[in-house]
Amino acid sequence: MKLSRRAFALGLASVAACRTTRAPEEGDAQASRTATRVVSLGPATTEALFAIGAGGITVGRSRFCDTPPEARALPSVGGFTDPSIETILSLRPDLVVGIRGPGGAAIVGTLEARGVRTYFPETESKDQIVSLLRGLGERTGRAKEAAALVSGIEAELAAVRNVVAKKPKRRALLVYGRAPLVVAGRGSFADEMLTLAGIENACASNEHYPTIDVERVLAWDPDDVLDASVGMGMDADDPSYFRTAGWRRVRAVTTGRVLKVTTMDVTRPGPSFARGVSALARLVHGPDGLSPG
Repeated sequence: MKLSRRAFALGLASVAACRTTRAPEEGDAQASRTATRVVSLGPATTEALFAIGAGGITVGRSRFCDTPPEARALPSVGGFTDPSIETILSLRPDLVVGIRGPGGAAIVGTLEARGVRTYFPETESKDQIVSLLRGLGERTGRAKEAAALVSGIEAELAAVRNVVAKKPKRRALLVYGRAPLVVAGRGSFADEMLTLAGIENACASNEHYPTIDVERVLAWDPDDVLDASVGMGMDADDPSYFRTAGWRRVRAVTTGRVLKVTTMDVTRPGPSFARGVSALARLVHGPDGLSPG
């Protein structure tokens, strides 16, 4: 599925933490009520709902939710930051979920003022993603299914860890967008993905998804450039991008180590987290001993 530049920007925005959005604590009264009609405002939470067996009670999605394929049959309520409150309410949900992002606080406030429960946790680390999955399980009556899903994620991560521990460490820059040039920064869930895959993040910025120029790439001098813009559909079929004057001086380019990331698993902080780690490890270290994607 190809995404426009605006959709790409909104996709990155959806995984950038917004500190003002309310996320109920796991043990609070809201979490104890079992939802029967759920609207999901992001691909990660939609995928998670189906992964824990709650797809049958999911009644609406964002326009960007495309996994699993059956989710596409659900009514769309709009985008990450511009959902239609009227459309959401028309679906009579008793729970609306998503991950924290720009505009989240306003959405949560509006929905809760109308008596609709919300769940918009942070997902910028593996532990937070696990908490999201468990939280969705508690709220939908699928706690056991969520626990099993988490166990599977932990097992896959352990398998990757055992393999990459024997591999030489490499420094890589994970590119999400080309125009502008957007990369995975320190402290993001993608940064932790790289670490768990046995890869050092070459990006020195503490901003989660900084916009940079090629001069900074030259200064960071990565061993590898991991081009996830391929998976995001951002001019991915244009081979001339990394042949421009600036990029021709980057060592990863001159050594033929611009590697295409073709899976969306590295862009969504949800149940595909371990698959994303495995995909990055296979790409940089080779496929031997790693699970198939």
